[in-house]
Amino acid sequence: MRIQIKSAEEIRLMREAGLVAAEILDQVCAAAKPGVSTWELDRIARVGIDKHKVKSAFLGYGGYDVPPYPGVLCTSRNHVIVHGIPRKDDVIQDGDVIGIDFGIFKHGFCADTARTVMVGNVSPANRKLVEATEAALETAIALCRVGSRLGDLGSAVQNYAESRGYTVVKQFVGHGTGRQMHEDPQVPNFGVAGSGKRLKQGLVIAVEPMVNAGAPEVEVLDDKWTAVTKDRSMSAHFEHTIAVTDEGPWVLTRPSSSPGKP
Repeated sequence: MRIQIKSAEEIRLMREAGLVAAEILDQVCAAAKPGVSTWELDRIARVGIDKHKVKSAFLGYGGYDVPPYPGVLCTSRNHVIVHGIPRKDDVIQDGDVIGIDFGIFKHGFCADTARTVMVGNVSPANRKLVEATEAALETAIALCRVGSRLGDLGSAVQNYAESRGYTVVKQFVGHGTGRQMHEDPQVPNFGVAGSGKRLKQGLVIAVEPMVNAGAPEVEVLDDKWTAVTKDRSMSAHFEHTIAVTDEGPWVLTRPSSSPGKP
């Protein structure tokens, strides 16, 4: 697939999608409390989708030997890295960290975003993991500028995480996004600075560090979606959709952002 460069108007439309995705994710994250099931979080997101008359990017997604995804959210608690399926019997507990991944289409364009929520009395070790993962994403966002290379982003995430004793997941990566949720280029969370394709004005990418407290290896469960740490260590995940503009990075899924002001 050829990398799709977006026009200023297309980026404006993607910004509208990003604002809707952020608003719905805000509501879902606020509801992530002890005793609430991940199925209930999925219901909240579905109500938001209906209210805004947008389309889920996740529901029904699949192909090859992977069954259609049954939810509009991915809800990934504790040692689940990504792609946890919302369930009535998956109930949030005090002290959990839960990654909530959400994507929608509006105006035919995708907005993809994720946060890891700390629920109640989270241990200091788990809090540091979550905070470091979010900070690793910010290091990559700052490099989403014309002329940077994809390896610069991956190197920044990897170096930040590893310098703090964590590992980055290599089996899953970020991606370009636009009229399809997953477009070229792939955006790894590891790499060598100065390598890879250069970022051009109009490129829109979803950057999404997945950081483990233990080893980086992944195990996918029998449902063919839920990805967990092989050693069952804790994991955290953050994601934003970012447009590369002449002014600098524009985080389309962050309401306070503007071109050049992430």
